[in-house]
Amino acid sequence: MSPPRSPTLGNSELPLPDGRRLSAEGGLLLLDGAPLLCLEGADGPLHGEPPAAPEFALQALAYWRFSGDPDCQRLSLALPGAVPEALLESGLVRLDDGVPVIERAAFWQLPGFWQRGRRSAGYPEQMCLHASGRRHPRRPPKPRGEVYRRFDARLGAWVALRTLDIGEDLARFNRWQNHPRVAAFWQEEGDLAQHRRYLEALAADPRVLTLIGAFDDEPFAYYEAYWAKEDRIAPFYAVDDYDRGIHMLVGEDRHRGPHKVAAWLGALAHYLFLDEPRTRRLVCEPRADNARMIQHLQALGFARLKEFDFPHKRAALMVLEREAFFARCRLA
Repeated sequence: MSPPRSPTLGNSELPLPDGRRLSAEGGLLLLDGAPLLCLEGADGPLHGEPPAAPEFALQALAYWRFSGDPDCQRLSLALPGAVPEALLESGLVRLDDGVPVIERAAFWQLPGFWQRGRRSAGYPEQMCLHASGRRHPRRPPKPRGEVYRRFDARLGAWVALRTLDIGEDLARFNRWQNHPRVAAFWQEEGDLAQHRRYLEALAADPRVLTLIGAFDDEPFAYYEAYWAKEDRIAPFYAVDDYDRGIHMLVGEDRHRGPHKVAAWLGALAHYLFLDEPRTRRLVCEPRADNARMIQHLQALGFARLKEFDFPHKRAALMVLEREAFFARCRLA
């Protein structure tokens, strides 16, 4: 009898956002040290007694296995009795020639443990007309507070996203925008009053959601997630109604580096795809000569489609397809 070993986690624990922890010992998957699911073997079919909360138990199992083994694409389950209809209806489990399986690409598309607060998913589609003359869906009210949290085992740290609060974040935003490294790309230097006006305008704009990224609850980055159909990028490609674009800056120098970009960029993409299942792609338009950022984007799965001219810069059009992200995502 051997536990489902993780090459990354070994014998350690995998924290959940609600404070509980997963671990494995012998043939058991444990939750806060108490048995959650009985297992037989680490590599073959997984056998178990029907857990009291089967959906949670199987979500926990999939999280443990997929987080620990980035090459594991599916789990085959050998559970006693029929698979509960709720598991099939949720998409967590599907039947493959009668065998219940959990697919990596499906599992990471479920809200699971990471999505926090209100989602755009399910908001009714009502078309309206933008000032540019483009028709687009009416956008849902923006969420408030924390929207995403996941423990990144590669960093040994929590990565989280929350909505920007002008009262709390104005001074931080002002400091970041006036950093020479950031100013070279954003060109938004200014005083507190100017930046307050900037953020208040975005808060009133249904097109844009402003976010703060944090590692272990320390703010380090600012993001703008925008609906591309209403944005100036729309004329430059075949934009879809639910495409989302992103602007990004890392304000704290000590949180730079490719390993940290992989963590926060993956989390940001994951959140936006979870927020609205109708989002088929994410786009961004870094400066065409920003080779380092383009390399980070390509490492996540963004494709460089072309270069084009904005009034203020020569830009590279970078596109991440939903299918490509979930087929290869490494969310550890």
